[in-house]
Amino acid sequence: MDLGIWGMGRMGFNMVRRLVEKGDHRVVAGNRSPGKVDDAVKQGAEGAYSVEEFVGKLEPPRVLWSMLPAGEVTEDMLRQFTEHADEGDIIVDGANSYFRDSVRRAQEIRSKGFRWLDCGISGGIWGYDVGYCTMVGGDADAFEHVESALKTLAPKDGYAYLGDAGAGHFAKMVHNGVEYGMLQAYAEGFEILQKSRYDYDLRAISHLWNQGSVVRSWLLELAEDAFERDANLEKIAGYVEDSGEGRWTVLEAIEEDVPAATIAGSLFARFASRQEESFAMKVIAALRNEFGGHAVKEASTEYEK
Repeated sequence: MDLGIWGMGRMGFNMVRRLVEKGDHRVVAGNRSPGKVDDAVKQGAEGAYSVEEFVGKLEPPRVLWSMLPAGEVTEDMLRQFTEHADEGDIIVDGANSYFRDSVRRAQEIRSKGFRWLDCGISGGIWGYDVGYCTMVGGDADAFEHVESALKTLAPKDGYAYLGDAGAGHFAKMVHNGVEYGMLQAYAEGFEILQKSRYDYDLRAISHLWNQGSVVRSWLLELAEDAFERDANLEKIAGYVEDSGEGRWTVLEAIEEDVPAATIAGSLFARFASRQEESFAMKVIAALRNEFGGHAVKEASTEYEK
């Protein structure tokens, strides 16, 4: 199928690569910085250096997919899509947008005659190799139109249509809230081990737990990799940002009277990390760098993945 992806960041660029290399798709790649477009062209995509060119290179019904960061930049790009698109075209928001914004945007976009999809995408810097788990909300007929691309992007059984506008981003929001809690549990456990009377090799513990243990996981495999490079995470500051989804999950839990103590506690622990150093926060910072390429703050020397 034909589709366009605007935003050649870590995920957008690798999504273009996967679509071109692993599926029968014609992909138009757009980006504000022309160098990123040139890189995508080298991977087999067609390049577009303006939104007008981007839309013009696609035939109706177009798939106009934004892979920009959530917030005002996405809001502006979706508006630009609507200025150049035709009725019946499909506008896709692949950012980690707040689901309430997605519901509002869908109403606005549908009122102009366009179709809407919100895609919550998990896969980070590893998505090109292992696939992108994709949670989709919006217009059912639009989902059917883009399903072949979603199938190429995802691993087996790794995508699903979940309901009307906002459903995809709501599911991704909760997914990231759960991620907060999992990271916090691992982090606290490793800090208890690290401060104990025993001289544990934390890489070895991570490897051991991944051999049939009930707590084995991909995150624990990433912990093993992080500890192998820096046994005590001495090069990483225990400072952890939050990108919004954890806060939104806690707010929705409050709205729904759900006692989400673990997720709330993990969010507040991130706030605490910005005030004082802790080994648990080093673990979370290292794991976020492993699975998503998220920047880490330097401790004494530069930490490079």
